[in-house]
Amino acid sequence: MYRNNSTFNIRMTVYCALFTAFIIVGGYMSIPIPIGPVPIALVDFFVMLTGMFLGLKYGLISIILYLALGAIGLPVFALGTSGLAVLFGPRGGFLFGFLLMVACIGFITDKMKPTVTTHLIALIAGNILLYLAGVPWLKVVMNVSWPVAIAMGVTPFMVGTVIKIAVAVTLGRVLLPQFKQRMVPFSVQQTKGGDE
Repeated sequence: MYRNNSTFNIRMTVYCALFTAFIIVGGYMSIPIPIGPVPIALVDFFVMLTGMFLGLKYGLISIILYLALGAIGLPVFALGTSGLAVLFGPRGGFLFGFLLMVACIGFITDKMKPTVTTHLIALIAGNILLYLAGVPWLKVVMNVSWPVAIAMGVTPFMVGTVIKIAVAVTLGRVLLPQFKQRMVPFSVQQTKGGDE
């Protein structure tokens, strides 16, 4: 049992680090926009995948690692930025919102049958939480009105969000069953070991 637990934990640690790396790469795939401080990036797309593939617990670990690396000064945030000034600046609501996003997506995909509908519900709910965290924070920090905050934090990203959700659902449908199946033997072995 202990060997199985150890193997499972090592594997999940590797996956957490891998998805954190994907999120970081997504940050470098970013384009600044003139209307506000939040760039168009692929970070949120990889956060969606992190929640779908790693679930609630390990998804949160991956995002916490990402935020911690940026907080200590490694250039992992969008546009290669880092530091507490970014974490608590205008983009901070979206950065902390990734925790809500991955938790929501991970929880729903953990608890419900993995179908296209489930994935859509999870991803839409996760994105709503992301915007609910990011836009009010942006409004307060930038000291702007609600229409301006929405224009800076929502409007430029809506089309991209729809596309990202569609791609994430497609990837989940194709790759997620195989990914979860690789986890099953470890879970089964742990359960059997715990019953002995």
